[in-house]
Amino acid sequence: MNTQFSFNIKSIIFNENYHPADSTRLTTNFANLARGESRQENLRNTLNMINNRFNALANWDNPQGDRYEIELEIISVEMDIAGAKSSFPSIEILKTNIIDHKLNTRTEGIVGNNFSSYVRDYDFSVLLLDHNKNQASFSIPKDFGDLHGKLFQSFIHSDAYRAHFTKLPVICLSVSDSKTYHRTENHHPILGVEYLPDEASLTEQYFKKMGLEVRYFMPPNSAAPLAFYFKGDLLNDYTNLELISTISTMETFQKIYRPEIYNANAAAGRCYKPNLKNADHSVTQIVYDREERSALAIKQGKFTEEAFIKPYQSFLEQWAANYAL
Repeated sequence: MNTQFSFNIKSIIFNENYHPADSTRLTTNFANLARGESRQENLRNTLNMINNRFNALANWDNPQGDRYEIELEIISVEMDIAGAKSSFPSIEILKTNIIDHKLNTRTEGIVGNNFSSYVRDYDFSVLLLDHNKNQASFSIPKDFGDLHGKLFQSFIHSDAYRAHFTKLPVICLSVSDSKTYHRTENHHPILGVEYLPDEASLTEQYFKKMGLEVRYFMPPNSAAPLAFYFKGDLLNDYTNLELISTISTMETFQKIYRPEIYNANAAAGRCYKPNLKNADHSVTQIVYDREERSALAIKQGKFTEEAFIKPYQSFLEQWAANYAL
């Protein structure tokens, strides 16, 4: 395994007093909520939504619906290149912790959940856009996502990851509004009913290069399926409470960011095509600027190009060519 990269992991609690660090991508779910005049109310309401959803799903031995509380840690991963003067902000993910007020215990949930990456911003908001300028039809650049995928796999196989986390990550994202999903007969008691897409999305292909496969499940009383990206066995490697911690956290974020899909007034049917123009939905009490988030993705992608891709291009190309687990 290549040792010219090393990773430094930091964590901070995500609560109503959270302020984003300077190195945090401002398009990230949790960072976007923690800005502006409504920041504290946004954060408080978001955490209440997460806890209410968790208790609704973890309803056994929980008659009042208040047994559990989720504590979220923001995990920031800095990448050090041998000989470089400074670190580069590589990845940010969320780690759930489950507080049981009945037993007075605090146990680890799942690491992953949200996924934030500057290099992914570069790939999608700079490289992919530049590649398709003045093109008659959309296409994907050669080796698209290769570097990012190898950087991610290098991280989850690193000594730093193993020192901090006992299980592999699960990343939970929205379904694609360009694909159609079909309900199957497979049903999990926590994850819900499984859906299958009609074809692989670009995000699926991108995450496959990160060593992750995907399954789509619509949890009980949800409006739409969620995409669960994982390595290993999603249904058997994690406990029910661990899975609930991810569902409650990421479904809450999706209700805020994509209410047309995840806060729709009608649930997904047997054949489901997500629609971001769906007017029949409810909005949360949480302030969010979706247009600003899209503009920031391009800004952050260009930062990555100038601060990481261009200065270390020859090194990165050589490292990626020789990288092997």
